[in-house]
Amino acid sequence: MMRFLVAVLCLFMAVTSCKKKSAANPPEAVFLVFPEENSECTTGVSLGEETSQVEFRWNLADNTETYELRVTNIATGTVQTIVTASSSAKLPLAKGEQFSWFVRSRNSEIDETVSSQEWYFYNAGSRSTFAPFPATIIAPASSDNVFKDINNEVELSWSASDLDDDIASCEVYFSVETPPIDLIRELSSTVTSVKVSVTSDTVYYWKVIVIDQEGNRSDTGVYSFKVL
Repeated sequence: MMRFLVAVLCLFMAVTSCKKKSAANPPEAVFLVFPEENSECTTGVSLGEETSQVEFRWNLADNTETYELRVTNIATGTVQTIVTASSSAKLPLAKGEQFSWFVRSRNSEIDETVSSQEWYFYNAGSRSTFAPFPATIIAPASSDNVFKDINNEVELSWSASDLDDDIASCEVYFSVETPPIDLIRELSSTVTSVKVSVTSDTVYYWKVIVIDQEGNRSDTGVYSFKVL
């Protein structure tokens, strides 16, 4: 009888433990605060001629224990990370370079993580002119499933920004290959969407290159979507 009671108790504890674990809420995404999106960060503390320390800030998120800050130098691809329980962190960054950053929320009770939006900025330095920021893809979202319209077309849309406000044009590459190899449009800076012909049950790849008046170029990287 005693063995039976012990077995029942162990089973109860195991079920209760599983329920508690499965009931854990996933972390929520943070809202980024600073450095602001598509801006020049001028508040860094100088650490010498080539480097300054920049403080990153974001809002606290529900169901989150720690935050992983990831900062990427766009030119070199170098990634810096730091994990913290607070809503801010400081990192040394090269002056006059373009960076992207986002924050990943974590909770030890659940394996799922969630990331914030990704923002771009320049770390202030001696640079007097700036390359445009990579275009922000609006639609279709990455790996999205979409329906074609009655003309068998899908609309691609994006937004572009440049600190010098001298964007000259945008090149749109689109194909069923990755990376996309077909330059289908070269558009003026005022045009931020284009319709493309598509076929059902097909995956397409696309990217946008933003070019300023000095010939500086920025690349979104490859996005994809599937036409249902």
